[in-house]
Amino acid sequence: MSNPITVERRGAVLMIGVNRPEKRNAFNLATIDGLAAAYEQLADDPEVRVAVVFGHGDHFSAGLDLAEVGPAVAEKGPQALAGGRRFDPWGVWGPQVPKPVVLAVSGISFTLTIELALASDIVVAADTVRFRQLEVSRGILPFGGATMRGPARLGWGNAMRFLLTAEEFGAAEALRIGLVQQVVPAGQHVARAEAIAQMIAKQAPLGVQGTLASARIYEAQGAAAAAEHLRAQLPRLMTSEDAAEGMMSFIERREAVFTGR
Repeated sequence: MSNPITVERRGAVLMIGVNRPEKRNAFNLATIDGLAAAYEQLADDPEVRVAVVFGHGDHFSAGLDLAEVGPAVAEKGPQALAGGRRFDPWGVWGPQVPKPVVLAVSGISFTLTIELALASDIVVAADTVRFRQLEVSRGILPFGGATMRGPARLGWGNAMRFLLTAEEFGAAEALRIGLVQQVVPAGQHVARAEAIAQMIAKQAPLGVQGTLASARIYEAQGAAAAAEHLRAQLPRLMTSEDAAEGMMSFIERREAVFTGR
């Protein structure tokens, strides 16, 4: 049996692939745990600065493999979705990974895919992508973050339309409501996501991670907490080697080379 999650380093970018194409990349327990393990690798490897998550084959994912995951959720609760590692890829039942994630989606991208998109930092979609949040048509409700992040990020009506109707929508609608940030021709979505990730990887790692943390604190705790975080973190960043390199590259009119120190 093939590994349900593939991991490949390309410079400072970690390419994470969902690898159950024969099942339309449905997430069973091994796939969930493998994705969570890949997020741990992203966090722990000092040479890796950003990840791209994509699906092998024509589809990103049909969602949860409910025949296997359903009993685990019934026994352990919705936190079974987190995978039991330090970071929850969906950022609901455990902390989010502290480095950026760029998601590339195509084909069938149902239920859990939408929630992974909402938990990711940038989403690139193939123009043939098909989104659908199916839970209400199965007698349950989403438990990977759609009911929380959807209304907050996409607008109440936009979120409620796909959450309460289980209606399918495509790339154009996803771009309109802000679920995805760019739409490209089918077959180019992974390359475009990697290109964005490589651009992120060239920036100062401490600055990137600090920016991400600040934005997440604002979303979760509000402006006062985000301002306090900035007050505490900015002096350290201003005296870092990367800040000095950024200034020198500006003076010398060259591209900066950041080390994360």
